[in-house]
Amino acid sequence: MKAAVVVFPGSNCDRDLAVAFERAGFEVSMVWHKDSALPEGVDIVGVPGGFSYGDYLRCGAIAAQSPICKAVIAHADRGGYALGVCNGFQILTETGVLPGALLRNAGLKYICRTVELKVATSESAFTQGYNAGDVIGVPIAHHDGNYYADAETLAALKDQDRIAFTYVENPNGSVGDIAGILSENRRVLGMMPHPERASDVGHGGTDGTAMFRALSGLMANA
Repeated sequence: MKAAVVVFPGSNCDRDLAVAFERAGFEVSMVWHKDSALPEGVDIVGVPGGFSYGDYLRCGAIAAQSPICKAVIAHADRGGYALGVCNGFQILTETGVLPGALLRNAGLKYICRTVELKVATSESAFTQGYNAGDVIGVPIAHHDGNYYADAETLAALKDQDRIAFTYVENPNGSVGDIAGILSENRRVLGMMPHPERASDVGHGGTDGTAMFRALSGLMANA
């Protein structure tokens, strides 16, 4: 299995994401934002957390215009898998790969701590390693993690079972307590919490490991 992790100026979780993929058995390539193509045969693209372009203008807005994002969009359009974490989630909404937007936290402060998430669905490649209703501990680290979608979009996400995770106690004001959502074909996940930071005992928790193992098992048997 092959994973590609995109690196932007200001990315700071790219290596963490790569290590999580590697530990699950993926061969990982790091892809610079000025590249115009993904490596041949990539199964999943990881768009990592951080502060791409210093979060100037709007979080993820400049990164979404990078050459590599055209390739990421094309990958998603043809049914490829993608995982956007934190700033990566912001980038995927800015490109239109995922609906909605990430706004400033309701408390107007940066938040960095482990929070409890409820697994809202197990019906996806990313969440099949959990049971719906499971509560897991995953770190967050963001200033603009307040997910917003209009009523029509929110209704579609609920009706199509595309809400992947919700916060047990909402830290940022996200509508519907949403922490992560799936694309219409369920092959793209965007989430504000960092599963790659919950994939090593040394980091204080391993609740994110099931996500990467599930992806590895699915793609190994594809």
